[in-house]
Amino acid sequence: MGRSEAWTAAALLGQVRMGEAEAAAVARLLDLNDEAQALLRECPSKGSLDSVVPVDPLLYRFHEILQVYGTTLKALIHEKCGDGIMSAIDFEMDVEHVPDPKGHRIKITMNGKFLPYRVW
Repeated sequence: MGRSEAWTAAALLGQVRMGEAEAAAVARLLDLNDEAQALLRECPSKGSLDSVVPVDPLLYRFHEILQVYGTTLKALIHEKCGDGIMSAIDFEMDVEHVPDPKGHRIKITMNGKFLPYRVW
């Protein structure tokens, strides 16, 4: 498909819309019918989690990371870039397995465009 692993996984989980060529490629790989292929091209309703704390251990850890380090990330972004947010639309993500003699590690890179708050 020519897309990143993270983008493709998000699309297959219904969080990102595929274009016609991408949906056709997936349909061929997974032997999907025309109706399933059309679903891949629909604009999704984003957000797959309930508003309560996740019970899945991995998802809970991400929730915990934001509880502990969320305000730190916010403060550092504001210090480095000003008052604004990181885009989840103009955004890229990569997940890597990092071998380590003390146990496997995971490296997650999030790269989003900085969007300053507008004054009017």
